[in-house]
Amino acid sequence: MSFDLVGLPALSRFTIDRSEPLRGDEEKLAALWPKARMIVVDSRGRTLVAERGTRIVDRPAVEFGDQPQLNAVLLGEQDGVAYFAVPVPAEDGEQPPPTRAWSAPELTDEPQWLDLRQSGATLDDMSAGLFTTAAALFQWHRLARFCAKCGAPTVLQKSGWTSVCSGCGREEYPRTDSAVICLVHDGADQVLVARGPEWPEGRFSVLAGFVEAGESLEACVAREILEEVGVGVRDIRYLGSQPWPFPRSLMIGFEAVADPSEPLRPAEGEIAEAKWVSRADVRSAITEPGSVPGLALAGGASIAFRMLQSWAMQD
Repeated sequence: MSFDLVGLPALSRFTIDRSEPLRGDEEKLAALWPKARMIVVDSRGRTLVAERGTRIVDRPAVEFGDQPQLNAVLLGEQDGVAYFAVPVPAEDGEQPPPTRAWSAPELTDEPQWLDLRQSGATLDDMSAGLFTTAAALFQWHRLARFCAKCGAPTVLQKSGWTSVCSGCGREEYPRTDSAVICLVHDGADQVLVARGPEWPEGRFSVLAGFVEAGESLEACVAREILEEVGVGVRDIRYLGSQPWPFPRSLMIGFEAVADPSEPLRPAEGEIAEAKWVSRADVRSAITEPGSVPGLALAGGASIAFRMLQSWAMQD
């Protein structure tokens, strides 16, 4: 039985005009600056989130200067208001962000520093879109400081959306790495879940992997599932997609059907455990976390959660 996503994945929501032509229009940007709003993202990929995790905290852009700042990126415009983001140092040191946030934070009405994994599922649509775009751009900035052709330092232009080499003049734009993520089910009431070796015991998600050069998305789905758990799949069907800026992926979601009687052969070093679980158990694990021993699922900010939720909740 096939299914559709019950809604957009959490980080796929973006409600304002991205305003690509505006990025290089210095005159118009200067005119918009007095009413513009600014969000800050620290070196751990966090921003200030308020109202129990539902809204990012923005500030008047003029607090950062009387004209557009060189390190500010334009996120978009709505109703004559431009939205920018600027990177700032982390208040509690320069350590990198954790690889994964396994437990949800305790959300409060007061502003608190949260990253996308922690807040993506609770933010309103506009906040989620702004934060996701800012996080993706700043990740790219950190990884694109030198020219891939000649090695010279790069200079950011067009409101942070273009990187220009100071040596050879080569232009580059934000990179996105394509990855497939697939919910494999038996066509009835079982779904295949797995966990990586670095994941805690009992934490499971669906299978995913990067698209290789010269490979179609459907071919990647079949290859990744076979390589990771040793089973063949059929009836591969697209579901939806979501940006995942950790550091720069686009997760392209699919469903596929496999035979649960086929033995699972987890790939050594990649998959610590794989198993088939029932729709009833997945539904319980989503609606009442902790109710199914040994089954904790992907966080709500991920497309994996939306896929599992959509499959489990179908009639």
